[in-house]
Amino acid sequence: MKKIKWSLWLVIALLFSMVIMTACSSDDETGGESDAGSDTNEEEASSEGGENWEGQSINVQLIGDFDLEDSTDPTTGENRKGLQDIKDQFESEHPGATVEFTLMPWEGYTEKTQAMLTSGDADVYQMPGIADFAAQGLLEPLQPWIDEDDEFTTDIFIDNQMEGWMALGPDSDELEVYGLPFLGDARFIAYDKQLFDEWGVEYLSDYPTMDEVAEKTKQLTGTNPETGEENHGIWFRGDWSSAFTLVNLAEGQNGRWGTGFAWDEVEFEFDSPEMVSGLEWLLEMQEYAPEGLVSNQGSEKWLTHDNDIGIMLNQGPGLIIQAKAQGLTDRIGIVQEFKNDDGIGGMFAGSPITMAADSENKELAWEWMKFATSETVQKYIFEESDANPSIKAVENWDSYAEVEHLMAPTIEAMSTPYTTPRYHWASSQPRFILTSEVEAALTGERSAQEALEKAQKESVEWLENR
Repeated sequence: MKKIKWSLWLVIALLFSMVIMTACSSDDETGGESDAGSDTNEEEASSEGGENWEGQSINVQLIGDFDLEDSTDPTTGENRKGLQDIKDQFESEHPGATVEFTLMPWEGYTEKTQAMLTSGDADVYQMPGIADFAAQGLLEPLQPWIDEDDEFTTDIFIDNQMEGWMALGPDSDELEVYGLPFLGDARFIAYDKQLFDEWGVEYLSDYPTMDEVAEKTKQLTGTNPETGEENHGIWFRGDWSSAFTLVNLAEGQNGRWGTGFAWDEVEFEFDSPEMVSGLEWLLEMQEYAPEGLVSNQGSEKWLTHDNDIGIMLNQGPGLIIQAKAQGLTDRIGIVQEFKNDDGIGGMFAGSPITMAADSENKELAWEWMKFATSETVQKYIFEESDANPSIKAVENWDSYAEVEHLMAPTIEAMSTPYTTPRYHWASSQPRFILTSEVEAALTGERSAQEALEKAQKESVEWLENR
């Protein structure tokens, strides 16, 4: 009995050995199925960029109302998604990579950006003052990256946005691409249709003149014939944006801020007859505005159901979201800023994104720049951050359709040719010199002529000594 059992176990052992040998032989002949599958997966991951990003990290600097975590919108009370969602999606599409954010307010952003660039603190920057930083050699030229990337095209951007952000490098003779449009922006004139109706005043034309705005401003000032409330015909900021309001008034009279783009070729015309006339116009309009505009006061009721202001100069896209939140989109009208006889005028505004010349992970930085201009991030900007997108695809979104009558003229303002060259000095000292002198005139410290002669003198001295 024991002999039979032993023989049975021997047969089983032999059969088991044969199975193992057959399996090993099969692996040898095919090169090892399990190993080959592993190699294939690794190659696929590498071709998708997954392995390429392992351990790589970039820091992205952003300016404005961005939050990493979800928050509550102070106007609507609705939940707003934070940048964490954007971060997670980018990292999931680039396995092994990490993106961090440095967030800063608009106050003092120029000085803070300069410090970060000098210290090499970030790889990608949101940079309204691109002209100054490109000239210092601190930014990476982007045309080679665009040319070598078959999956990317600048055709996605709203007309004139790419050209608007071109700048001169330290050794450039011609404008070059140093940034991609990120935050779109524009300036326009807004007005309250309900107040116009109550006063029996015809709505502003799509391209109003200074005379038209002045006439209707006066007609909208006083005791409202229907409500009995006091109304003011106009309002404009008399502080930080007043320089841009003034330049646009000069453009509306076929004037300009000056000429030149390279700093050694710039010639300011801050004391031109058109600039002086524009400032005198603002001084006259100030009489029909609420008190306090020099300190950004008097417009507290704007975009509320109790609004008491007819016309608002130099407005930006942020009002569209606010009007929607208050249920006032049908009440607000938007028209273009003042244009010259060639149909040109108005501020080119917004923020491009740029790459630091000393970034150690430029390929990943370029991937982020493309991602930041994709529909994913641009829609986030529009729907969660109350900012304006820079891509044409916005016109296909449901969120655009909800406010199309306000967004359409905004997109037109963004794509309409602007006075050449654009206000590239907006992030430099001449902007603050001019702003200060406009304030001096609005507060009665100096006449329009005296204020602008002083602004011209100080700006020229700055140019000579920069």
